[in-house]
Amino acid sequence: MTEPSSIDLDTSPKARPAWEAIPYGGDLFGEMHLAEHHAQANAEREKDSLFPGLAICGVASAAAAWLSEHYHFPIILLGLLVGLSLSFIARDTRTHKGLDFASRTCLRWGIVILGLQVTFMQIGALGAVPFLALAVVMGLTLFAGIAAARVAGQSSYAGLLAGGATAICGASAALALYGVIGKDRLSQAQFALTLVGISIASALAMSVYPILAGYFALSDQQAGFLIGASIHDVAQAIGGGYAYSDEAGSYATIVKLARVALLAPVVALVTLAIGSAGAEPGQAKWRRLALPWFITAFLATVALNSLVQMPPLVADYALSASKGLLLLAVTATAMRSRMDLLLDMGWRATLPVLSATIVSFLCALFFVLMFL
Repeated sequence: MTEPSSIDLDTSPKARPAWEAIPYGGDLFGEMHLAEHHAQANAEREKDSLFPGLAICGVASAAAAWLSEHYHFPIILLGLLVGLSLSFIARDTRTHKGLDFASRTCLRWGIVILGLQVTFMQIGALGAVPFLALAVVMGLTLFAGIAAARVAGQSSYAGLLAGGATAICGASAALALYGVIGKDRLSQAQFALTLVGISIASALAMSVYPILAGYFALSDQQAGFLIGASIHDVAQAIGGGYAYSDEAGSYATIVKLARVALLAPVVALVTLAIGSAGAEPGQAKWRRLALPWFITAFLATVALNSLVQMPPLVADYALSASKGLLLLAVTATAMRSRMDLLLDMGWRATLPVLSATIVSFLCALFFVLMFL
């Protein structure tokens, strides 16, 4: 009988299966595969979630509000500074959706709610001559920002943003105008720098303009017009007016709210002139007449407030809500800005805000001394 042939088993290392080269080769029950799959799924869910960005933005805004309350510093400026100091957080893509939501949606609803502070009767109480003077001051301020931007070698959109924000109502107007201009036309770094400049200029004006009004020996009505027509932020314009006298504060409030009410027409004109962000090139002029929805809603809110007398408590809560939403929008915008680009811009980038601020004050003072 012949012996069965022996099977030659090659046990050399080259003949052994390379288990480490086979994906999950030693994962008998699939734990490694499932763990990796769940990790990827969780990462995708976090990236698509609003919570990380909104939570960080909320904490930063709360810190800015606490600092403002305890140190009596402008809350919008503190929101900008806190947001810029935390801009490194935006490198994590999981925060982007929440920050973008805060910078866009919170901004829009903040502007809508701001309409509860204005009525058409308040604008009518201003009178024809002061209203026309105010419109001229705003127009010259807007063009001063654009001209200064061209002289400084900046984009005309930067001048439009600086001049428009200075002419209307500071940071809230800047946010509304930037929604029309868009980040494709103007970088977020330039936008953040404009916001910082406007906030600082408004804070300084609140302290200096009442002193200058006293130096020129202006009446209460004249001082109220000067302060209400030239200080950017609503709260600081009203505060500067009451720092001069109660009557000046009341008149400054009317003038300033008239500027706020003109936010919608100015945004409409800007949209008609340049087209809204994301519009198709060569869009027909008549199609540009469609206002952004939040500006239309702002007008509707003003009309509602004019027809229905809101209880003082509702107006107070609406003002607080508007300030809170705008603070979230400003903080989120600052966090999404790149500090390296901001630092590289130099002093020329601040020239549009500075020029618009000076022109606004000088024009208002001229009309006060000559016509009021």
